Amino acid sequence: MDAKQWKSKGRFIEVNGYTHFYYDSNTDKPCLLILHGYPTCSYDYYQVIPILEKYFRVVVHDHLGFGYSAKPLDYSYSLMEQTDQALLLWHQLGIKQGVVLAHDYGTSIATELLARVHRFHNIGIAINSLVLCNGSMHIELSKLRLIQKLLLNSMTGPLVAKLSHKKIFAKNIQNVYFNPTATNQNEIDALWEMVTFNQGRRVLHKTTQYIKQRYHYWHRWIGALRTSELPIKIIWAKNDPVAVIAMAEILNHEIIDSELTVLDQLGHFPMLENPSVWSKAVINALIEG
Repeated sequence: MDAKQWKSKGRFIEVNGYTHFYYDSNTDKPCLLILHGYPTCSYDYYQVIPILEKYFRVVVHDHLGFGYSAKPLDYSYSLMEQTDQALLLWHQLGIKQGVVLAHDYGTSIATELLARVHRFHNIGIAINSLVLCNGSMHIELSKLRLIQKLLLNSMTGPLVAKLSHKKIFAKNIQNVYFNPTATNQNEIDALWEMVTFNQGRRVLHKTTQYIKQRYHYWHRWIGALRTSELPIKIIWAKNDPVAVIAMAEILNHEIIDSELTVLDQLGHFPMLENPSVWSKAVINALIEG
């Protein structure tokens, strides 16, 4: 599926003054609320959505600064504000409860949701359970790529973002797959179009600052995981070179009600690398498990 085809499947919604792109199955089935990763977007799920829709109403949106959503220059790109936007978007869609599934960047939004549930109890939506997939919540164990380090730096970040191009992007995506040949040019073209949509390179270094927030809010977010009484499913690609398997093992040990599923021979984007294996793991964890 190319970028134009994916865009035609979604809609746009105004949330707190900012435009978000989102996809919504809009059925009566239980809601599966997906929070996507960095630096990609909701397109990551284009292959698994038809499988998941047999069981769920699938809702996934592009965070601000990503995909087809707005990419304002004068925005903090704080994970706190991204959490606000997600809650407001779900509220506008009339969603009262659901399962939250988060990958990569999205796992920090998910842990902020948990922190708010712990503190306020009522956050406007009932989260029935949580699925965490290959996200560097234990940031101290993360194996950051060179491109992330360069974008994170206040001196080099804006320049690297400005000079980035599709070949560099493709190489970095391939490097976090277990099998680099599992990428295809059509997907790279589509993802790059969405990264650069609406002059997205201008904010690429800004969105990368989430890594610093993972250090800053470590005790808040890891603390929320450790004290949560929600059932939490951990579905982890074993061969992820960034969010290494040790993170999943630690999470499984420290979360009260958790269950770990390890997917062998898959890298950082398992929903793209092997959609059938990844979606089966999600269904098994939530429906059959």
